[in-house]
Amino acid sequence: MKFTNMKYERLEFEPTNEKLKSLLKQFNEAKNAEEAFAVYKEFDTFSQHIDTMFTLAFIRNSLDTKDQFYSDEKDYNDEMEPKLGEAANELKKAFLATPFRKEFEAAWGSLIFDKAEMELKTFKPAIVADLQEENRLTTEYDKLIASAQINFDGKALTLAQLAPYHENNDRSIREASMRARAEWYMSHSGRLDSLFDELVKLRTKIAKTLGYENFIELGYYRMERLSYDREMVGKFREGVLKYIVEIVKRLKAGQAERIGVDKLKVYDDTFEYPDGNAKPVGTAEDIFAHGQKMYHELSADTAEFIDFMLESDLFDVLTRPGKSGGGYCATISNYKAPFIFANFNGTSGDIDVLTHEAGHAFAAYLARDLYPSILREYTYETAEVHSMAMEFFTWPWIEGFFGGQTEKYQYSHLARALTFIPYGTMVDDFQHRIYENPEMTPAERNALWLEMEGQYRPYLDLAGFPFYGEGRRWQAQAHIYEMPFYYIDYCLAQTMALYFWAEAQTNHAGAWEKYCRFTKLAGMKTFTGLLDEAGLPTPFTTETLKTIAGTAAEWLEG
Repeated sequence: MKFTNMKYERLEFEPTNEKLKSLLKQFNEAKNAEEAFAVYKEFDTFSQHIDTMFTLAFIRNSLDTKDQFYSDEKDYNDEMEPKLGEAANELKKAFLATPFRKEFEAAWGSLIFDKAEMELKTFKPAIVADLQEENRLTTEYDKLIASAQINFDGKALTLAQLAPYHENNDRSIREASMRARAEWYMSHSGRLDSLFDELVKLRTKIAKTLGYENFIELGYYRMERLSYDREMVGKFREGVLKYIVEIVKRLKAGQAERIGVDKLKVYDDTFEYPDGNAKPVGTAEDIFAHGQKMYHELSADTAEFIDFMLESDLFDVLTRPGKSGGGYCATISNYKAPFIFANFNGTSGDIDVLTHEAGHAFAAYLARDLYPSILREYTYETAEVHSMAMEFFTWPWIEGFFGGQTEKYQYSHLARALTFIPYGTMVDDFQHRIYENPEMTPAERNALWLEMEGQYRPYLDLAGFPFYGEGRRWQAQAHIYEMPFYYIDYCLAQTMALYFWAEAQTNHAGAWEKYCRFTKLAGMKTFTGLLDEAGLPTPFTTETLKTIAGTAAEWLEG
């Protein structure tokens, strides 16, 4: 079915809640395992329907934030979702207490019970109103960013439309475009500060209501971290500071020399070659035509996947006023359909849509028939391995996107993968410090960010530049507002993607086989369990970081 024909209907709270309560009663009254399985199947199907309606409203709202119908529907669902949490919570409790647990574990494994126990740690009826307010605040942030109209080059541009100017060959244009971006954020700095104040205090209140010292423990439970903890993440951050920051400093020194500047200013950071960065050739239609050819040649599974995506119109990639910024992949459960949202802007980022976001979509497509649906639900760092590794597996076909700029793109792609890790780790470090000290003032938060810039990105000269020089760069990172503690998942995944890149250089088929083994297991194991099953190293040791980063640096510096 094409995306436009997928039917949305509002789920009114009372009948939806009553249906969940009825299923709870039936589950508790099951006389044998067969009856319990039948009720669970009905619950699973109904849950997927709820998720489908919420997802359709979310996608259609992000496609046009000015569409009043879907704006109202998203607001309604943001209010309704936490209210349904009580009935869903009671069902999880009943599931954990079932006398037929042995039969469920024999059929589906014990991980589903571990996941249910963790989910119970994130909810009590007492926090419903606070969860609704958290949804409202994050939606307000998203709408604020989507509303940006910046006058530049004689046009009114969104933040996504302004982005190509940041990579212009003319340094004065790069600087002017970054100043225009910075000025827009500065003009909204008051609300950005107060929004984050409200979110930090609200999340801290929710955590304390649930019995936690601060939001960090709750944040980890929300991120479903069953196989590693904050101490292991702390070790990862130490390894990044010890091994990767120094490599990135060398790469950035080479970049400064290459483009002919003494110091990398914020408007030089993403400009990598004196004759300009690699840009994709051809139209959006050309890009998708080559993307289809690429996935047909990569494997039988990817061929089937890309045909399904294109035939069902499951991409929306052209930027326009009122469309939300950024990019994502969401799964529409009832239709077993991944949907890819992006904002093409003529930069190499456009190709990421057919590599990174398609990596997410491919994983969802492979998992589409797993039952129960909880087995399809891999955790966030696992999802990012799917996408970031796919970026590298598509290297043999990159020339079709970049022509004579292929080597330039590949160098940039690998270098950016390495340079991203310190930035992403800084975002995580910043959030830990913020939620450990929720009473920080806006000025103290900005000072902390600026201090961390010096630790994690010492090569970048921010002095005197508005917004960036004041330590406000974090306000442009949506995850900090909307998905706390997500960002380290990108860094863990990038580390594993670099491992796949290194292996694929000498044995593409063998590396792809490992990737498929990792991906097809979906949510049937924890993150570290998936790594073990696929024969992959863990990113939590400094030795792994040192080896993987060193291999990439050797290729780049050679």
